[in-house]
Amino acid sequence: MERRRIGATALEAGAVGLGCMPMHWAYTASQRSGEGSLRTIHAALDAGTSLLDTADMYGPFTNELLLGRVLRERRGEAFVATKCGLLVGDQHIVANGRPGYVKRACDASLRRLQTDVIDLYQLHRPDPEVPVEETWGAMADLVSAGKVRALGWSAVGARAQRRTSLRSGAPAARMTGMYDTTIRQLERIQQVFPVSSVQAELSVWSREALDRLVPWCASRGVGLLAAMPLGNGFLSGTLTPGQGFEPEDVRARHPRFTAEMMAANQPIVAGLRRVAHRHDASAAQVALAWVLAQGRHVIPVPGTKKAAWAVQNAAAAELRLTAEDLAEIAALPKAMGSWD
Repeated sequence: MERRRIGATALEAGAVGLGCMPMHWAYTASQRSGEGSLRTIHAALDAGTSLLDTADMYGPFTNELLLGRVLRERRGEAFVATKCGLLVGDQHIVANGRPGYVKRACDASLRRLQTDVIDLYQLHRPDPEVPVEETWGAMADLVSAGKVRALGWSAVGARAQRRTSLRSGAPAARMTGMYDTTIRQLERIQQVFPVSSVQAELSVWSREALDRLVPWCASRGVGLLAAMPLGNGFLSGTLTPGQGFEPEDVRARHPRFTAEMMAANQPIVAGLRRVAHRHDASAAQVALAWVLAQGRHVIPVPGTKKAAWAVQNAAAAELRLTAEDLAEIAALPKAMGSWD
């Protein structure tokens, strides 16, 4: 698989990563299988995927434990990316960016992952009660201590800004600039220690990051890890309008996954399928190839718990979209429904 550099560091990873979150968090709990997830991770590595993206909150903790079982055997083939900064309680998820906590969280992740170093340690969300420079400084200390190779920022806060804007009735123009706050925070922490990557949502039906965040990263040698590049599974074309979702599945409460909105957005999937037909590919592979085409600093990180999908996603790294393909995708209708 093609390799792409993570920021200005000498670190590289396969052009398509594997998001491990669905194995233990947010999606179809009834379909989770520890052994099935192990097979998925092994299949991804066999297919050339190296970037394995997890977080201590997924489970919580169980996703890192699972990944550790694989890394014990295949650490040299993997680029390990995990996150800290969010605590899962009985009712709420809260941010914790206190320096002491960050360092303890890193040590705990290292034990669960069964490794002596994390390739990319990401701040899942900034703590509003702690100056972000203090949190980032603690993470930088982990690099100095040899426990972490590079630092990344997960722009989850940008989605929170969007939710706030939608609830307050903010106009679309304000939501388009929703990454402005993220960029201001990034510029602050760059003064403390280099940012190697930013993880943010980017897909054919969610393109807001292209406005400012993707160019900002490109101009500063920062990698962009594209989260949800398949639109929570919608862009794969495998979901049926009105199929319903399990109560714990995030899509059960998502405005774009009502039967009405899923039906209204089918022209997007149909367009991806038209392009896919020309390349003997799948709609999902075209969606991932589109993300890859947004810049050499961009790595899509599709999440899955199924080995077959992991292998198919990895093959998207070999798909080269033509100028005609890209123009056709650009002309697809904008997604309908708010995107919380």
